[in-house]
Amino acid sequence: MDAKQSALSTLKGRIPLIGLTGGIGSGKTAVSDLLAKLGAGIVDTDLIAHQITAPNGIAISAIQKQFGTEYLDINGALDRSKMRALVFAKVEARKALEAITHPLIRQETIKQAELLVAKGIPYLVFVVPLLIESGSWEGLIDRLVVVDCPEEIQITRVMQRSNLPRAEVERILQAQTSRRDRLARADIVIENQGSLATLNVEVNQLHQKILQIQKDQLSSS
Repeated sequence: MDAKQSALSTLKGRIPLIGLTGGIGSGKTAVSDLLAKLGAGIVDTDLIAHQITAPNGIAISAIQKQFGTEYLDINGALDRSKMRALVFAKVEARKALEAITHPLIRQETIKQAELLVAKGIPYLVFVVPLLIESGSWEGLIDRLVVVDCPEEIQITRVMQRSNLPRAEVERILQAQTSRRDRLARADIVIENQGSLATLNVEVNQLHQKILQIQKDQLSSS
């Protein structure tokens, strides 16, 4: 059992622990934002990753030492485009980056989760882009929610959002778990290929399902 599991497993059974994942551009943030408005506690590991690699972020010193200043931008943040190209090209570079960032992300994930539980939120949602790929969340969460849409929609969204060429977005998709595998692992699927109003209805239904899990946990404790 790793440090994340040993720390977060103490929350198991106290409140529902929900894993939220999906491919790039599927709409994970849109779903988590709606859940937050309904009162959920949100721990977004991608947001944490951006925070620790921002200017003066706690990962920056180690990244600079490992990779050099050429992998930082003019503001002193991680140059994500340059680093993305490096880790796609060299497995050892990806492993070196993960060795720096993963323990820090884990540490902040635990800290945020504990603070949210102390505030009395009804359930926790861990937004983890590579939840399935990491292999470390199984047995920890109570339900796995997958946000899904056709790959062509994912590609279009990411190209528009991040101004990336199509080939690069497709390469990112290929490096992630396939859509079929994610759907096979999901306990609940949120379809996100329509309007925001339609997504809102689905998220409200998800919220009610999780509140029922909470009630069941309380009645059995």
